[in-house]
Amino acid sequence: MAFLSIFFICGVYASAQSQGAHSPYSRQCHPHNLDRPATAHSLAKHPRMKLPSNPLTNDLLAALPDPEWQRWLPQLELVELKLGQVLYESGGVMYHVFFPTNAIVSLLYVMEDGASAEIAVVGHEGVVGISIFMGGGSTPSRAVVQSAGWAFRLRATVIKEEFHHSSQVMHLLLRYTQALITQMAQTAVCNRHHSLDQQLCRWLLLSLDRLTGHDLVMTQELIANMLGVRREGVTESALKLQKAGLISYARGHIKVLDRAGLESRTCECYDVVKKEYDRLLPCKLAT
Repeated sequence: MAFLSIFFICGVYASAQSQGAHSPYSRQCHPHNLDRPATAHSLAKHPRMKLPSNPLTNDLLAALPDPEWQRWLPQLELVELKLGQVLYESGGVMYHVFFPTNAIVSLLYVMEDGASAEIAVVGHEGVVGISIFMGGGSTPSRAVVQSAGWAFRLRATVIKEEFHHSSQVMHLLLRYTQALITQMAQTAVCNRHHSLDQQLCRWLLLSLDRLTGHDLVMTQELIANMLGVRREGVTESALKLQKAGLISYARGHIKVLDRAGLESRTCECYDVVKKEYDRLLPCKLAT
C-alpha cells in the first residue's frame, strides 16, 4: 500500500481533542495497546475511524514537547513497511527518516561478496536514518525491514531544520543516537566473544522489545543473514531453545514461550543495551 498522508490524522486529532481525554493521540509514553484498522480510503469515508497505526506509538514521537509535536504532525506521513523492503542502500541518498510503530528495521553491513551482518535493530523506540540529522547524509549500512508493519516518515529537510531549531529535539535525538551506537558496539563485541546460542537469545530479546507481542515472523535463513552465520548453526541453536521450552518455531514463525528463560541464557550484552536505552530515553517528554 502506498503511503497515507498524516493530514487525515489532523482531523481525527482535532475532533478527538474536542472530546477530551479519550483522544487516540493523547500524549502518553507507551500507548502500545491500540486498535489498528484498515485504509486511508475507509478513514476518509469515516473520519472517526483510526488509522492502521498511531504516531505516538513511536517513543521518540511520543517524547516530543507539545510545540514540536504540533509542528511535526502535519509533516508526518504514514507508510507501510513490507518484509524485506530496503529503506536505503549503502552510500545512497537519504530523503526521509522513518519512525517505526509496529515494524522492525535491521541495519546491516553488506560485504562485496554479498555476505551481510546486522549491526542494530530499530523499532518503536527509535528512528531510522540518523545520518541525516547527524550531518553525514548517507551511511555505509543498509536498512531492511525485518518485521513488517507501519512507520511514520519525515522529510530529510524537515528533520535537519528541527534538529537545529529546537534544542529539545536535538538532545532527544542525540541521546537516541548514543543508545544506538551502544547497541552497535555491543553487537560487535557479542559476535566476537559469545556463542551463537547467546547471540540468538540476545537477538530475539532485542526484537521482542521492539514489538508489542511475543511472536516473530522470521525464517532461519534471514536470521542467519542478520547474525552473519551459517543457516545450519541457527537451526541447531533454535532447536536447543525449542527443546528447552523457551520458543516454538514452525514455518518461519517464532513464538517466545519463556522470556525469563531466554534472559537467563543470553549474555550480558542484552542487559547492557537495554539499560543504556532505559537510561538515555526515559518515559517522559524531551527536556
